[in-house]
Amino acid sequence: MDNHVIAAGDKATAEAAAEILWLGGNAFDAAVGAVFASMTSEPVLTGPGGAGHFMACRSGEKPVLFDFFADMPGTNPDETDLDFFDIEVDFGAEQQQFHIGKGSVAIPGTVAGLFHVQEQLGYLGIKDVMAPAIRIAKEGTTLSDVQAYLIDILSPILVQDREGADLYAPGGKLIQGGDRFAIPPLSDLLDGLSQEGPDLMYRGEVADRIVELIGDGGLLSKEDLSSYEVKERWPLATDFLGHKVHLNPPPAMSGILIDFTLALLNRAAASGKDITLADAALAHTLTNNARQEKLADGVVVASRKKLSLDSDFPQFVDSLIRRDIGGTGADPLSHGSTTQVSILDREGNAASVTTTNGEGCGYMVPGLGFMLNNMLGEEDLNPKGFHRHRPRSRLPSMVAPTIVTKNGTPVLLTGSAGSNRIRSAIVQMIVEVIEGGVEIEAATIAPRLHIDGDTLQAEPGADEAVLEQLSSFYKIHRWDEKNLYFGGANSVTPAGGAGDPRRGGHAMVV
Repeated sequence: MDNHVIAAGDKATAEAAAEILWLGGNAFDAAVGAVFASMTSEPVLTGPGGAGHFMACRSGEKPVLFDFFADMPGTNPDETDLDFFDIEVDFGAEQQQFHIGKGSVAIPGTVAGLFHVQEQLGYLGIKDVMAPAIRIAKEGTTLSDVQAYLIDILSPILVQDREGADLYAPGGKLIQGGDRFAIPPLSDLLDGLSQEGPDLMYRGEVADRIVELIGDGGLLSKEDLSSYEVKERWPLATDFLGHKVHLNPPPAMSGILIDFTLALLNRAAASGKDITLADAALAHTLTNNARQEKLADGVVVASRKKLSLDSDFPQFVDSLIRRDIGGTGADPLSHGSTTQVSILDREGNAASVTTTNGEGCGYMVPGLGFMLNNMLGEEDLNPKGFHRHRPRSRLPSMVAPTIVTKNGTPVLLTGSAGSNRIRSAIVQMIVEVIEGGVEIEAATIAPRLHIDGDTLQAEPGADEAVLEQLSSFYKIHRWDEKNLYFGGANSVTPAGGAGDPRRGGHAMVV
């Protein structure tokens, strides 16, 4: 490759990655620095109080998955009077209840994970990697219309406490697209982290402030923070039309479910069938059915066989080929406050990283410029009911950073925001690029479909022949315009990148 290719959730995020690459950093340095920068440029999607996963593939080597998703705290919830409550957010077309409060905070992993990846794989020193993010947080960046829209719709959560209100609604008015947005306390925090390392967050002064904030209203303790560990895992590797699709492995649920969908499509193709987006939609429903039948408790242990190796998998393949879909199980509803960075450098190193803050718990950490997550209030992560996970176990993430290789060389890096729409967005990107040979920009802006129970959600411009074909299985809901509901798949190939316009994404070739 002659150039570096970057795709991220905001122009400032992508430019931070480009600056680090210009300094001589590799894809991993750039991705780490971009995520730190996104904490200001995409403030409600990610932050030091959140979690995520990082798929890394060094040139000529196999990919590895760095798991820094959130853990269940160790305190028994039966012994605590939790600050855990519902709040309604108005999305215009619908209203949705979110579960927030101090009792919704899981053990955060983002800071530990980013430092771990950079130490293992980066070229530069951490101060150089974090310098753009520190500057952006101090001096500010121009807030995009998409980020302003997210702040608007999530404002009932963001302005719950005084510090949140002062940051996002100074003088009582919400900040707008085009405004200069800075978070000086976050800049100071990032500067401190660059000098002292992650111990500041997990064992030092920051940990003390977090625990003081949580108090008796939540479950998080100093011991929870100090015991947190980043995990390195081998990805699931799924064959798809002559390619290897590397996916987030258990205990995350995302990879095993995408694996099931792609395996269905791959087997259908082996029977002589051309793969279409209609097939992808039907396979998504069959995957939801398999999830309800086999993973009803929401827990996937590392030793569990992939769903596509289960003895009754051929029955699902037959159902897809014969169009005998059966049930239409729906995923739990969630908005999905998440962002994606994909970077392929000129040496062939590949980084795909997805981070999230949930929707935020409603409380800023005093004096530090960030809000803690509400992962314990996310229905999709807690299918057995809230606060039911084993103490200090990793929550079953739907985050899905993905790397597709051909003969060992990365040919597509993708991932998405959108909670239960993450899987459908990623599968559609893979089908469009790998099966359809569509260029990355065209694949990214192509109208998306998503199955929500017995309803097919369709963006404008969706193929009417496909919708007609699927109308015998689903009620069709046609959207009037593209919407962030359908995810934010910021993706790159060796030929170029594309930021998903649904969430203000930005791509660069440098």
